[in-house]
Amino acid sequence: MRYFIEIAYNGKNYFGWQRQPKQISVQQVLEETLSTLFRKEIKLTGAGRTDAGVHAKQLFAHFDFDEIEGFEELIFRMNSFLPKDISVKNIIEVKEDAHARFDAVEREYEYIISLEKDPFLQDFAFQINNKPNLDLMNQAAELLLHHKDFQCFSRSKTDVKTYNCTIAKAHWEAKNNRLIFTIAADRFLRNMVRAIVGTLLDVGYGKTTLEDFKAILNSKSREEAGASAPAHGLYLTKVVYPGTIL
Repeated sequence: MRYFIEIAYNGKNYFGWQRQPKQISVQQVLEETLSTLFRKEIKLTGAGRTDAGVHAKQLFAHFDFDEIEGFEELIFRMNSFLPKDISVKNIIEVKEDAHARFDAVEREYEYIISLEKDPFLQDFAFQINNKPNLDLMNQAAELLLHHKDFQCFSRSKTDVKTYNCTIAKAHWEAKNNRLIFTIAADRFLRNMVRAIVGTLLDVGYGKTTLEDFKAILNSKSREEAGASAPAHGLYLTKVVYPGTIL
């Protein structure tokens, strides 16, 4: 039988979601915990990969096992075994062919910037000292919705068949001395959101004009775009699936 597991995690202490040869990852910790509880090796397939230091408020992964009874008790036991920075939110029985990665129809990220020194956001937001022009940044973000090829925002050494993504939402809002960027798409390339945020900040500070931003989009060159924003301000906030997986 196949199950989806919904998790959340603070990514500070991990080298991303995906297993690494010599570094600790969220996937490794979860697989080891499930394998211990089930007394059988469990392999997880995640909805996507988050980079080192990136957080997730919602991420799904699937695994196969025999019939499970008492989901609430299992979730409680898992959370008792897991470190404090990883939480299991739910376990859902799905169709045998449901796939956490390939069946996802939308993923949403948030990037949080703090406009003041806040000791409680030190590991969870990118602190800047001068507020950028949010109107210009939103004008540039609007251009993302009308573009398809995002090679200019992709990590250069990435093995993908296509750089095309369909972005459904991309906007900034100011709230309580914070700037919050929300972006949703059917898929994302490696390092894409952080590269977009860094380039939009260049627009907000007047280093890059809207015409420059259009040229960057069409360039297909990562070297033309801005520097990537730090990982600790980024959160995977939502993964959406069709009802047909149940």
